[in-house]
Amino acid sequence: MVRGEEIAPGDMHLVIHVCIFNSRGQMLIQQRQPWKIWGEYWDVSVGGSVIAGESSREAAHRELLEELGIDMDFTGRRPNFTQNFEQGFDDFYLVNADVDIDSLRLQPEEVKAVRWADIGDIFGLLDEGRFIPFFKSIIQVMFDVRSKLDCLNM
Repeated sequence: MVRGEEIAPGDMHLVIHVCIFNSRGQMLIQQRQPWKIWGEYWDVSVGGSVIAGESSREAAHRELLEELGIDMDFTGRRPNFTQNFEQGFDDFYLVNADVDIDSLRLQPEEVKAVRWADIGDIFGLLDEGRFIPFFKSIIQVMFDVRSKLDCLNM
């Protein structure tokens, strides 16, 4: 598909998100540039569309490198969960890494700022209409399963 064009009937769009959590249980969040869709809103660490010929893992690697300058290997890694939407799928990769935000290379076309946020901070931004409007329950799942391979509380 071509960005901005309607998806053909029966086709599906694949999107990825990478959510980075530190050892303090905070998620790295990014603020989108004002000229982007959802401009000035805060979002999870990284997100973007998978391009033609690319796997979900390859897109996760590329988007993380492009937007934050983090070169992380996703070989053999599966998404922690996949969220369906009307015209496709959104793979979520939950990563535990103590990233030094001062050493990140933010993509100026996409990312205005980054910061660490706990779940209460994100819920507050959602309530204020300043975070991409994820369901709070999806954010809760991200925090709950960030270090699990499945959804069992074991």
